[in-house]
Amino acid sequence: MAFAITQTCCNDATCVSVCPVNCIHPTPEERAFGSTEMLYIDPKACIDCGACADACPVDAVLPVDRLTGGQQEYAEINAAYFEQEDARPAPDAAGLGPVFHAWGRPTFDRVLPPDFGPLRVAIVGTGPAGMYAAKDLLLHTPAEVTLVDRLPVAGGLVRFGVAPDHPATRKVSETFAHVHHHPRVRTHLGLDVGTHVTPGELAAHHDAVIYAVGAATDRRLGIPGEDRPGSISATTFVAWYNGHPEVAADAVELSAERVVVVGNGNVALDAARILVSDPETLAGTEIAGHALDGLRRSKVREVVLLARRGPEHAAYTRPELLALKHLSGVDLLIDDHDPRISAAVDTARPGDKAAVLRGVAREAVDWSVPPDAADGRRRIVFRFHSAPLEILGDDATRAVRVTGGTGELDIPAVTVLRAIGYRGVPQAGLPFDESTGTVPHERGRVTGMPGTYVVGWIKRGPSGGIGANRACAAETVGTLLADAVAGALPAPAGSARAFRRLVRRRRR
Repeated sequence: MAFAITQTCCNDATCVSVCPVNCIHPTPEERAFGSTEMLYIDPKACIDCGACADACPVDAVLPVDRLTGGQQEYAEINAAYFEQEDARPAPDAAGLGPVFHAWGRPTFDRVLPPDFGPLRVAIVGTGPAGMYAAKDLLLHTPAEVTLVDRLPVAGGLVRFGVAPDHPATRKVSETFAHVHHHPRVRTHLGLDVGTHVTPGELAAHHDAVIYAVGAATDRRLGIPGEDRPGSISATTFVAWYNGHPEVAADAVELSAERVVVVGNGNVALDAARILVSDPETLAGTEIAGHALDGLRRSKVREVVLLARRGPEHAAYTRPELLALKHLSGVDLLIDDHDPRISAAVDTARPGDKAAVLRGVAREAVDWSVPPDAADGRRRIVFRFHSAPLEILGDDATRAVRVTGGTGELDIPAVTVLRAIGYRGVPQAGLPFDESTGTVPHERGRVTGMPGTYVVGWIKRGPSGGIGANRACAAETVGTLLADAVAGALPAPAGSARAFRRLVRRRRR
Protein backbone atom coordinates (compact mmCIF):
# COMPACT_ATOMS: atom_id res chain seq x y z
CA MET A 1 0.00 0.00 0.00
CA ALA A 2 1.42 3.38 -1.03
CA PHE A 3 1.88 6.47 1.10
CA ALA A 4 0.21 9.82 0.42
CA ILE A 5 1.08 13.40 1.32
CA THR A 6 -1.73 15.27 3.07
CA GLN A 7 -2.84 18.80 3.95
CA THR A 8 0.00 19.79 6.26
CA CYS A 9 2.73 19.38 3.61
CA CYS A 10 5.33 22.11 4.17
CA ASN A 11 7.18 21.66 0.84
CA ASP A 12 10.66 21.59 2.38
CA ALA A 13 11.46 18.45 0.33
CA THR A 14 13.10 16.50 3.15
CA CYS A 15 11.03 13.54 1.99
CA VAL A 16 12.42 13.82 -1.54
CA SER A 17 15.99 13.41 -0.37
CA VAL A 18 15.28 10.17 1.54
CA CYS A 19 13.03 8.45 -1.02
CA PRO A 20 15.01 5.51 -2.49
CA VAL A 21 12.90 5.24 -5.65
CA ASN A 22 12.36 8.87 -6.65
CA CYS A 23 8.57 8.69 -6.33
CA ILE A 24 8.00 12.11 -4.72
CA HIS A 25 7.58 15.07 -7.05
CA PRO A 26 8.14 17.79 -7.95
CA THR A 27 11.72 17.62 -6.69
CA PRO A 28 13.81 20.76 -6.08
CA GLU A 29 15.52 20.09 -9.41
CA GLU A 30 12.25 20.16 -11.36
CA ARG A 31 10.72 23.31 -12.79
CA ALA A 32 7.39 22.83 -11.01
CA PHE A 33 8.99 22.79 -7.54
CA GLY A 34 7.75 25.74 -5.51
CA SER A 35 4.77 26.38 -7.77
CA THR A 36 2.63 23.42 -6.73
CA GLU A 37 0.44 23.53 -3.64
CA MET A 38 2.20 20.54 -2.10
CA LEU A 39 4.40 17.58 -2.97
CA TYR A 40 2.93 14.33 -4.28
CA ILE A 41 3.75 10.62 -4.02
CA ASP A 42 3.37 8.49 -7.14
CA PRO A 43 1.29 5.47 -6.05
CA LYS A 44 2.60 3.39 -8.96
CA ALA A 45 6.23 3.92 -7.96
CA CYS A 46 5.97 3.99 -4.13
CA ILE A 47 7.46 0.85 -2.51
CA ASP A 48 5.87 1.47 0.89
CA CYS A 49 9.19 1.80 2.71
CA GLY A 50 8.01 4.65 4.94
CA ALA A 51 11.26 6.64 4.75
CA CYS A 52 9.34 9.75 3.71
CA ALA A 53 6.98 9.47 6.67
CA ASP A 54 9.90 9.14 9.07
CA ALA A 55 11.62 12.21 7.59
CA CYS A 56 8.58 14.50 7.30
CA PRO A 57 8.89 17.33 9.85
CA VAL A 58 5.14 18.01 9.93
CA ASP A 59 3.62 14.50 9.91
CA ALA A 60 2.05 15.07 6.49
CA VAL A 61 2.93 11.66 5.03
CA LEU A 62 0.61 8.77 5.89
CA PRO A 63 -0.13 5.26 4.57
CA VAL A 64 -3.11 5.38 2.22
CA ASP A 65 -4.87 2.60 4.10
CA ARG A 66 -4.76 4.68 7.29
CA LEU A 67 -6.30 7.84 5.87
CA THR A 68 -9.53 8.71 7.64
CA GLY A 69 -12.39 11.10 6.99
CA GLY A 70 -11.40 14.09 4.91
CA GLN A 71 -7.85 12.75 4.57
CA GLN A 72 -9.01 10.05 2.16
CA GLU A 73 -9.26 12.63 -0.60
CA TYR A 74 -5.48 13.00 -0.55
CA ALA A 75 -4.95 9.52 -1.99
CA GLU A 76 -6.82 10.70 -5.09
CA ILE A 77 -5.04 14.07 -5.09
CA ASN A 78 -1.61 12.41 -5.03
CA ALA A 79 -2.54 9.96 -7.79
CA ALA A 80 -4.20 12.64 -9.93
CA TYR A 81 -1.02 14.72 -10.02
CA PHE A 82 0.78 11.95 -11.92
CA GLU A 83 -2.04 11.62 -14.43
CA GLN A 84 -1.15 15.04 -15.79
CA GLU A 85 0.96 15.25 -18.89
CA ASP A 86 4.69 15.26 -18.09
CA ALA A 87 4.12 14.93 -14.34
CA ARG A 88 5.66 11.45 -14.09
CA PRO A 89 9.40 11.61 -14.92
CA ALA A 90 10.57 9.83 -18.05
CA PRO A 91 13.41 7.26 -18.13
CA ASP A 92 16.85 8.80 -18.08
CA ALA A 93 19.49 8.52 -20.78
CA ALA A 94 20.71 5.21 -19.35
CA GLY A 95 17.21 3.76 -19.60
CA LEU A 96 17.02 3.10 -15.87
CA GLY A 97 13.44 4.32 -15.58
CA PRO A 98 11.78 7.05 -13.51
CA VAL A 99 12.23 5.39 -10.12
CA PHE A 100 15.99 5.89 -10.03
CA HIS A 101 17.71 9.10 -9.05
CA ALA A 102 19.99 10.39 -11.77
CA TRP A 103 23.69 10.51 -10.86
CA GLY A 104 24.83 14.07 -11.36
CA ARG A 105 28.17 15.72 -10.85
CA PRO A 106 28.72 16.18 -7.09
CA THR A 107 28.62 19.75 -5.88
CA PHE A 108 29.87 21.19 -2.61
CA ASP A 109 28.49 24.70 -2.81
CA ARG A 110 27.93 25.11 0.94
CA VAL A 111 31.24 24.06 2.41
CA LEU A 112 34.50 25.80 3.25
CA PRO A 113 38.02 24.57 2.39
CA PRO A 114 39.57 22.40 5.15
CA ASP A 115 42.15 25.05 6.06
CA PHE A 116 39.55 27.84 6.30
CA GLY A 117 39.04 29.19 9.81
CA PRO A 118 35.59 29.28 11.48
CA LEU A 119 33.25 32.07 10.50
CA ARG A 120 31.15 34.01 12.99
CA VAL A 121 27.72 34.57 11.46
CA ALA A 122 24.84 36.48 13.08
CA ILE A 123 21.29 35.62 12.03
CA VAL A 124 18.59 38.17 12.85
CA GLY A 125 15.28 36.33 13.22
CA THR A 126 14.49 32.85 14.56
CA GLY A 127 11.65 31.93 12.23
CA PRO A 128 11.91 29.16 9.61
CA ALA A 129 14.09 31.17 7.21
CA GLY A 130 16.66 32.00 9.85
CA MET A 131 16.68 28.52 11.32
CA TYR A 132 17.10 26.81 7.94
CA ALA A 133 20.08 29.11 7.35
CA ALA A 134 21.50 28.25 10.77
CA LYS A 135 21.09 24.50 10.17
CA ASP A 136 22.78 24.81 6.78
CA LEU A 137 25.77 26.58 8.29
CA LEU A 138 26.07 24.17 11.22
CA LEU A 139 25.75 21.05 9.08
CA HIS A 140 28.18 22.05 6.34
CA THR A 141 30.72 24.32 8.03
CA PRO A 142 32.41 24.92 11.40
CA ALA A 143 30.74 28.33 11.61
CA GLU A 144 29.80 29.86 14.94
CA VAL A 145 26.25 31.22 14.83
CA THR A 146 24.69 34.04 16.84
CA LEU A 147 20.88 33.98 16.78
CA VAL A 148 19.14 37.29 17.50
CA ASP A 149 15.41 37.93 17.86
CA ARG A 150 13.65 41.09 19.03
CA LEU A 151 10.89 39.00 20.67
CA PRO A 152 11.36 37.23 23.99
CA VAL A 153 10.27 33.92 22.42
CA ALA A 154 11.93 32.19 19.46
CA GLY A 155 9.99 30.77 16.53
CA GLY A 156 8.87 33.61 14.29
CA LEU A 157 6.22 32.51 11.78
CA VAL A 158 5.99 28.97 13.19
CA ARG A 159 5.26 30.27 16.69
CA PHE A 160 3.10 33.29 15.91
CA GLY A 161 1.80 32.71 12.36
CA VAL A 162 0.53 29.11 12.23
CA ALA A 163 -3.04 28.48 13.33
CA PRO A 164 -3.27 26.59 16.65
CA ASP A 165 -5.52 23.91 15.10
CA HIS A 166 -2.63 22.96 12.79
CA PRO A 167 -0.39 21.26 15.39
CA ALA A 168 1.32 19.10 12.76
CA THR A 169 2.54 22.20 10.93
CA ARG A 170 3.87 23.60 14.19
CA LYS A 171 5.90 20.41 14.65
CA VAL A 172 8.46 21.75 12.21
CA SER A 173 9.71 23.81 15.15
CA GLU A 174 10.96 20.57 16.70
CA THR A 175 13.44 20.23 13.85
CA PHE A 176 14.85 23.63 14.81
CA ALA A 177 14.79 23.28 18.60
CA HIS A 178 18.12 21.48 18.81
CA VAL A 179 19.80 24.34 16.93
CA HIS A 180 19.44 26.59 19.99
CA HIS A 181 21.34 24.01 22.07
CA HIS A 182 24.13 23.45 19.56
CA PRO A 183 27.56 24.12 21.09
CA ARG A 184 28.40 26.56 18.28
CA VAL A 185 25.23 28.63 18.76
CA ARG A 186 24.53 31.57 21.04
CA THR A 187 20.95 32.87 21.22
CA HIS A 188 19.93 36.38 22.27
CA LEU A 189 16.15 36.83 22.62
CA GLY A 190 14.51 40.18 23.31
CA LEU A 191 17.35 41.91 21.48
CA ASP A 192 16.27 44.43 18.86
CA VAL A 193 18.76 45.37 16.16
CA GLY A 194 18.32 49.11 15.75
CA THR A 195 17.35 49.68 19.39
CA HIS A 196 19.63 47.68 21.67
CA VAL A 197 22.47 47.33 19.18
CA THR A 198 23.04 49.05 15.85
CA PRO A 199 23.43 47.12 12.59
CA GLY A 200 26.99 48.43 12.47
CA GLU A 201 27.78 47.05 15.92
CA LEU A 202 26.33 43.67 14.98
CA ALA A 203 28.39 43.58 11.79
CA ALA A 204 31.55 44.71 13.61
CA HIS A 205 31.49 41.58 15.78
CA HIS A 206 30.72 39.03 13.02
CA ASP A 207 32.12 38.01 9.65
CA ALA A 208 28.63 38.13 8.16
CA VAL A 209 25.07 39.00 9.15
CA ILE A 210 21.98 37.32 7.70
CA TYR A 211 18.66 39.14 8.13
CA ALA A 212 15.70 36.75 8.34
CA VAL A 213 13.12 39.22 9.61
CA GLY A 214 10.18 38.16 7.47
CA ALA A 215 7.29 40.41 6.45
CA ALA A 216 6.12 41.99 9.67
CA THR A 217 3.08 43.95 8.54
CA ASP A 218 0.12 43.63 6.18
CA ARG A 219 -0.80 45.08 2.81
CA ARG A 220 -3.32 47.92 2.86
CA LEU A 221 -6.68 48.04 1.10
CA GLY A 222 -6.35 51.72 0.30
CA ILE A 223 -10.03 52.48 0.86
CA PRO A 224 -11.82 55.05 3.07
CA GLY A 225 -12.47 53.92 6.63
CA GLU A 226 -9.71 51.32 6.66
CA ASP A 227 -8.41 52.59 10.00
CA ARG A 228 -11.82 52.80 11.64
CA PRO A 229 -12.16 50.92 14.97
CA GLY A 230 -13.26 47.37 14.21
CA SER A 231 -11.22 47.24 11.00
CA ILE A 232 -8.05 45.29 11.71
CA SER A 233 -5.44 43.34 9.80
CA ALA A 234 -5.42 39.57 9.66
CA THR A 235 -1.84 39.76 10.90
CA THR A 236 -3.21 41.29 14.12
CA PHE A 237 -5.91 38.63 14.36
CA VAL A 238 -3.42 35.79 13.84
CA ALA A 239 -1.04 37.32 16.37
CA TRP A 240 -3.96 37.73 18.81
CA TYR A 241 -4.96 34.08 18.81
CA ASN A 242 -1.31 32.99 18.97
CA GLY A 243 -0.50 35.15 22.00
CA HIS A 244 1.97 37.51 20.34
CA PRO A 245 3.46 39.69 23.10
CA GLU A 246 2.90 42.89 21.12
CA VAL A 247 -0.85 42.40 20.56
CA ALA A 248 -3.29 43.25 23.33
CA ALA A 249 -5.71 40.64 24.67
CA ASP A 250 -8.68 42.89 23.78
CA ALA A 251 -7.49 43.68 20.22
CA VAL A 252 -10.32 41.73 18.53
CA GLU A 253 -14.05 42.51 18.81
CA LEU A 254 -16.40 39.52 18.40
CA SER A 255 -19.67 41.01 19.68
CA ALA A 256 -21.72 40.73 16.47
CA GLU A 257 -22.97 37.80 14.42
CA ARG A 258 -21.05 38.59 11.23
CA VAL A 259 -17.37 39.14 10.46
CA VAL A 260 -16.16 40.13 6.99
CA VAL A 261 -12.74 38.91 5.87
CA VAL A 262 -11.32 40.67 2.81
CA GLY A 263 -9.12 38.20 0.97
CA ASN A 264 -9.13 34.63 -0.26
CA GLY A 265 -5.71 33.26 0.59
CA ASN A 266 -4.78 30.67 3.20
CA VAL A 267 -4.56 33.32 5.93
CA ALA A 268 -8.13 34.40 5.17
CA LEU A 269 -9.26 30.76 5.41
CA ASP A 270 -7.35 30.35 8.68
CA ALA A 271 -9.15 33.36 10.13
CA ALA A 272 -12.55 32.14 8.97
CA ARG A 273 -11.93 28.64 10.31
CA ILE A 274 -10.87 29.84 13.76
CA LEU A 275 -13.85 32.21 13.99
CA VAL A 276 -16.44 29.50 13.31
CA SER A 277 -14.79 26.51 15.00
CA ASP A 278 -16.19 25.12 18.23
CA PRO A 279 -13.99 26.72 20.90
CA GLU A 280 -13.83 23.42 22.77
CA THR A 281 -12.04 21.83 19.83
CA LEU A 282 -9.39 24.55 20.21
CA ALA A 283 -9.06 24.13 23.97
CA GLY A 284 -6.46 21.40 23.63
CA THR A 285 -4.27 23.41 21.26
CA GLU A 286 -1.66 26.10 21.87
CA ILE A 287 -4.18 28.91 21.32
CA ALA A 288 -3.69 31.88 23.63
CA GLY A 289 -5.87 31.77 26.73
CA HIS A 290 -7.36 35.23 26.15
CA ALA A 291 -8.25 34.25 22.57
CA LEU A 292 -9.97 31.06 23.69
CA ASP A 293 -11.98 33.04 26.25
CA GLY A 294 -12.90 35.57 23.56
CA LEU A 295 -14.04 32.84 21.16
CA ARG A 296 -16.13 31.22 23.88
CA ARG A 297 -17.92 34.55 24.39
CA SER A 298 -18.07 35.23 20.65
CA LYS A 299 -21.41 35.96 19.01
CA VAL A 300 -20.03 35.31 15.50
CA ARG A 301 -22.20 32.96 13.48
CA GLU A 302 -21.16 33.91 9.97
CA VAL A 303 -17.89 34.79 8.25
CA VAL A 304 -17.97 36.36 4.81
CA LEU A 305 -14.94 35.90 2.57
CA LEU A 306 -14.68 38.70 0.00
CA ALA A 307 -12.68 38.00 -3.15
CA ARG A 308 -12.08 40.46 -5.97
CA ARG A 309 -11.85 37.71 -8.57
CA GLY A 310 -13.62 34.44 -9.26
CA PRO A 311 -13.20 31.01 -7.63
CA GLU A 312 -10.89 29.88 -10.42
CA HIS A 313 -8.36 32.56 -9.38
CA ALA A 314 -8.51 32.05 -5.60
CA ALA A 315 -5.19 32.39 -3.77
CA TYR A 316 -5.87 29.69 -1.19
CA THR A 317 -4.66 26.14 -1.75
CA ARG A 318 -6.91 23.17 -2.33
CA PRO A 319 -5.80 21.41 0.89
CA GLU A 320 -6.86 24.39 3.02
CA LEU A 321 -10.19 24.70 1.22
CA LEU A 322 -10.83 20.97 1.62
CA ALA A 323 -10.28 21.36 5.36
CA LEU A 324 -13.18 23.83 5.56
CA LYS A 325 -15.53 21.27 4.04
CA HIS A 326 -14.98 18.95 7.00
CA LEU A 327 -15.55 21.42 9.85
CA SER A 328 -18.08 20.07 12.32
CA GLY A 329 -21.17 22.25 12.73
CA VAL A 330 -20.17 24.60 9.91
CA ASP A 331 -21.93 25.10 6.57
CA LEU A 332 -20.35 26.54 3.43
CA LEU A 333 -22.32 28.78 1.10
CA ILE A 334 -21.52 30.54 -2.17
CA ASP A 335 -23.23 33.90 -2.69
CA ASP A 336 -24.43 33.30 -6.25
CA HIS A 337 -24.79 36.99 -7.11
CA ASP A 338 -22.84 36.84 -10.38
CA PRO A 339 -23.37 34.30 -13.20
CA ARG A 340 -19.60 33.99 -13.66
CA ILE A 341 -19.32 32.23 -10.29
CA SER A 342 -21.49 29.21 -11.07
CA ALA A 343 -20.00 28.98 -14.53
CA ALA A 344 -16.48 28.77 -13.09
CA VAL A 345 -17.44 26.10 -10.57
CA ASP A 346 -19.47 23.98 -12.99
CA THR A 347 -16.84 23.97 -15.75
CA ALA A 348 -13.79 23.49 -13.51
CA ARG A 349 -11.55 20.52 -14.23
CA PRO A 350 -11.05 17.95 -11.44
CA GLY A 351 -7.68 19.37 -10.31
CA ASP A 352 -8.80 23.02 -10.30
CA LYS A 353 -9.47 24.95 -7.09
CA ALA A 354 -12.95 25.88 -8.25
CA ALA A 355 -13.83 22.18 -8.55
CA VAL A 356 -13.49 21.80 -4.77
CA LEU A 357 -16.52 24.09 -4.42
CA ARG A 358 -18.68 21.81 -6.52
CA GLY A 359 -21.45 20.57 -4.25
CA VAL A 360 -21.30 23.63 -1.98
CA ALA A 361 -24.73 25.26 -1.67
CA ARG A 362 -25.34 28.41 -3.73
CA GLU A 363 -27.88 31.15 -3.30
CA ALA A 364 -28.22 34.89 -3.71
CA VAL A 365 -27.73 36.13 -0.15
CA ASP A 366 -29.96 38.88 1.22
CA TRP A 367 -27.46 40.98 3.15
CA SER A 368 -30.18 43.20 4.65
CA VAL A 369 -31.18 40.46 7.11
CA PRO A 370 -29.15 38.90 9.96
CA PRO A 371 -27.11 35.75 9.26
CA ASP A 372 -29.26 32.69 8.67
CA ALA A 373 -27.52 30.03 10.76
CA ALA A 374 -30.08 27.39 11.65
CA ASP A 375 -29.94 25.02 14.66
CA GLY A 376 -26.96 26.78 16.20
CA ARG A 377 -24.74 26.02 13.22
CA ARG A 378 -22.26 28.51 11.82
CA ARG A 379 -21.42 29.25 8.22
CA ILE A 380 -18.78 30.61 5.89
CA VAL A 381 -20.03 32.55 2.88
CA PHE A 382 -17.84 32.90 -0.22
CA ARG A 383 -18.58 36.10 -2.11
CA PHE A 384 -16.48 36.20 -5.27
CA HIS A 385 -16.20 39.05 -7.80
CA SER A 386 -16.70 41.53 -4.98
CA ALA A 387 -14.33 44.40 -4.22
CA PRO A 388 -14.49 46.50 -1.01
CA LEU A 389 -15.07 50.20 -1.65
CA GLU A 390 -15.34 51.65 1.86
CA ILE A 391 -15.62 50.65 5.49
CA LEU A 392 -18.62 52.51 6.87
CA GLY A 393 -19.34 53.83 10.35
CA ASP A 394 -18.87 56.76 12.69
CA ASP A 395 -16.95 55.95 15.87
CA ALA A 396 -16.80 52.25 14.92
CA THR A 397 -17.26 49.96 11.91
CA ARG A 398 -20.84 49.13 11.00
CA ALA A 399 -20.65 47.80 7.41
CA VAL A 400 -18.50 47.21 4.34
CA ARG A 401 -19.57 48.76 1.05
CA VAL A 402 -18.72 46.45 -1.83
CA THR A 403 -19.15 46.41 -5.57
CA GLY A 404 -19.63 43.53 -7.95
CA GLY A 405 -22.37 41.68 -9.78
CA THR A 406 -25.47 43.88 -9.74
CA GLY A 407 -23.74 46.96 -8.31
CA GLU A 408 -22.93 48.38 -4.90
CA LEU A 409 -24.31 47.11 -1.60
CA ASP A 410 -23.52 47.31 2.11
CA ILE A 411 -22.73 44.18 4.15
CA PRO A 412 -23.35 44.90 7.86
CA ALA A 413 -20.44 43.96 10.14
CA VAL A 414 -18.72 45.50 13.16
CA THR A 415 -15.47 43.58 12.57
CA VAL A 416 -13.59 43.56 9.27
CA LEU A 417 -10.33 41.71 8.74
CA ARG A 418 -8.10 42.54 5.80
CA ALA A 419 -6.17 39.45 4.69
CA ILE A 420 -4.68 40.47 1.35
CA GLY A 421 -1.07 39.61 2.06
CA TYR A 422 1.94 40.39 4.22
CA ARG A 423 4.53 43.05 3.56
CA GLY A 424 8.10 43.60 4.67
CA VAL A 425 9.11 46.75 6.54
CA PRO A 426 12.33 48.79 6.32
CA GLN A 427 15.18 47.49 8.45
CA ALA A 428 17.59 49.78 10.26
CA GLY A 429 20.75 50.24 8.23
CA LEU A 430 19.57 48.27 5.17
CA PRO A 431 18.38 49.47 1.76
CA PHE A 432 14.68 48.89 1.09
CA ASP A 433 12.52 48.61 -2.02
CA GLU A 434 9.17 50.22 -1.21
CA SER A 435 7.51 48.77 -4.31
CA THR A 436 8.19 45.15 -3.32
CA GLY A 437 8.59 45.45 0.44
CA THR A 438 11.94 43.66 0.24
CA VAL A 439 15.65 44.35 0.66
CA PRO A 440 17.45 44.60 -2.72
CA HIS A 441 19.87 41.70 -3.12
CA GLU A 442 21.66 39.39 -5.51
CA ARG A 443 21.19 35.72 -4.59
CA GLY A 444 20.84 36.82 -0.97
CA ARG A 445 23.72 39.31 -0.90
CA VAL A 446 22.44 42.77 0.08
CA THR A 447 23.19 45.33 -2.58
CA GLY A 448 26.13 47.55 -1.70
CA MET A 449 26.71 45.98 1.74
CA PRO A 450 29.53 43.38 1.79
CA GLY A 451 29.02 40.80 4.51
CA THR A 452 25.26 41.43 4.79
CA TYR A 453 22.65 38.96 3.52
CA VAL A 454 18.92 38.33 3.54
CA VAL A 455 16.77 35.20 3.54
CA GLY A 456 13.06 34.44 3.60
CA TRP A 457 10.22 36.87 2.95
CA ILE A 458 12.35 39.99 3.41
CA LYS A 459 14.44 38.59 0.54
CA ARG A 460 11.86 37.25 -1.90
CA GLY A 461 8.57 38.76 -0.71
CA PRO A 462 5.73 37.01 1.17
CA SER A 463 5.48 33.95 -1.05
CA GLY A 464 5.87 30.28 -0.32
CA GLY A 465 5.20 28.38 2.86
CA ILE A 466 7.51 27.24 5.62
CA GLY A 467 9.40 24.70 3.55
CA ALA A 468 10.17 27.17 0.76
CA ASN A 469 12.67 28.76 3.12
CA ARG A 470 14.91 25.71 2.96
CA ALA A 471 15.91 26.27 -0.66
CA CYS A 472 15.96 30.03 -0.09
CA ALA A 473 18.38 29.59 2.81
CA ALA A 474 20.57 27.24 0.80
CA GLU A 475 20.99 29.91 -1.88
CA THR A 476 21.86 32.64 0.62
CA VAL A 477 24.30 30.47 2.57
CA GLY A 478 25.91 29.38 -0.69
CA THR A 479 26.44 33.02 -1.66
CA LEU A 480 27.86 33.85 1.78
CA LEU A 481 30.35 30.98 1.69
CA ALA A 482 31.41 31.82 -1.85
CA ASP A 483 32.12 35.38 -0.67
CA ALA A 484 34.09 34.01 2.28
CA VAL A 485 36.28 31.86 0.04
CA ALA A 486 36.77 34.82 -2.31
CA GLY A 487 37.94 37.00 0.60
CA ALA A 488 35.03 39.40 0.14
CA LEU A 489 33.86 39.45 3.77
CA PRO A 490 34.93 42.37 5.98
CA ALA A 491 37.05 41.26 8.95
CA PRO A 492 35.21 41.72 12.27
CA ALA A 493 36.74 44.26 14.62
CA GLY A 494 35.28 42.76 17.80
CA SER A 495 35.26 39.27 19.29
CA ALA A 496 32.34 37.02 20.16
CA ARG A 497 32.99 37.65 23.85
CA ALA A 498 33.00 41.40 23.29
CA PHE A 499 29.60 41.15 21.59
CA ARG A 500 28.14 39.24 24.52
CA ARG A 501 29.43 41.91 26.90
CA LEU A 502 27.91 44.61 24.69
CA VAL A 503 24.53 42.86 24.73
CA ARG A 504 24.56 42.54 28.53
CA ARG A 505 25.29 46.26 28.94
CA ARG A 506 22.58 47.38 26.51
CA ARG A 507 19.83 45.25 28.01
CA ARG A 508 20.33 46.33 31.62
